[in-house]
Amino acid sequence: MGRETLPLPAHAEVVVVGGGVMGASVAFHLAEDGADVLLLEAGGLACGSSGKPIGGVRAQFSDPANVDLGLRSLELYEDFARHPGADIGLEQPGYLFALPTDADVALFRESVAMQNARGVESRIVDVAEARRLNPYLDASRYVAAAYAPRDGWARPAAVVEGYVAAAERLGARVRTHAAVTGVGRSAGRFDVVTTRGRTVADALVVCAGAWSRRLGGMVGVDLPVDPVKRQIAFTAPLDPAPPRLPFTIDFGTTFYVHNADEPGTLLLGVADPATPVAFDTTYDPAWEPFLRDVARRATPALADAPLVGGWAGLYEMTPDHDALVGETASDGGRVLYACGFSGHGFLQAPAVGEAVADLYAGRAGTPAARGVDVAAFDAGRFAAHVRRTEANII
Repeated sequence: MGRETLPLPAHAEVVVVGGGVMGASVAFHLAEDGADVLLLEAGGLACGSSGKPIGGVRAQFSDPANVDLGLRSLELYEDFARHPGADIGLEQPGYLFALPTDADVALFRESVAMQNARGVESRIVDVAEARRLNPYLDASRYVAAAYAPRDGWARPAAVVEGYVAAAERLGARVRTHAAVTGVGRSAGRFDVVTTRGRTVADALVVCAGAWSRRLGGMVGVDLPVDPVKRQIAFTAPLDPAPPRLPFTIDFGTTFYVHNADEPGTLLLGVADPATPVAFDTTYDPAWEPFLRDVARRATPALADAPLVGGWAGLYEMTPDHDALVGETASDGGRVLYACGFSGHGFLQAPAVGEAVADLYAGRAGTPAARGVDVAAFDAGRFAAHVRRTEANII
């Protein structure tokens, strides 16, 4: 029997809800610590936002906590073939933020100095160097760029399967097509009801991405996460074939471009600020003129490139576009959460998995902690009227 047909166990020490990259990482790191883990996924593994074809990995952020999460995750992704053991298609041609204004350059100079102090090998480059890295950029639009050669991308579905397979080898149980429909409380435990039966848990970890607000509500935890559609498009093979590009972002518009899987093709994307909050994952070709208009400003040679369709997925957005990671008191048992990453979940998942394991084991904030300190991402910041101010958002 497979993960979709095996019965649910009657009890698990920790139930992790969400079979995307975050839940998979959390389940693996908890199991590695020796916890009795049950991972529940409403559909198939990586069927939500983690189903995207390529996920960026970077440490170029303006906030130190995000830099630390990104850098630690890069280290773990680079070691993934050994630990936990899987080929994730990691490529590291770098990330290039193309900067249209002097104010952008000043902001990134500050960020680069902070990143360098924390171990990130980023730097400011002039327009000539930026165009050497990506010849499609319009030299007249930019003042400079920020580049980190260690950044890049990997395959999210391969990461999810790699973590899950390793967690199972360590004794974790994984059940797919088991949507959580309700959570009750009894004697310091959770009664987790799913479409495939129920199980009792001592602790619950919410890693349900864009669906986390609903799950948090079941256990009285306010997780302000909203779903917002993001789309990408693929070009047909181009002539001449594009060179190997860094993951390139126009900081003025969030337009981005990098190589795609098919030889000679590119992946293009941009966030449309008019996109409403909704659980909508239908690719809409009517978005393509907006994409072409932005591309015309950033990379004019790509504005009329032939497109062969695309993909739509959900960002899990918080009010300040930064993650929710922490633990909250609950009458029914321990509730931990890792959600609301607002587009940064894949690149931060390895380090967040470590951090959640630290929280669960009581190591967080002590010299015994394995992972990054995530205290700044506690969901209680909104009740305290504290907003994070990460600037490097796509």
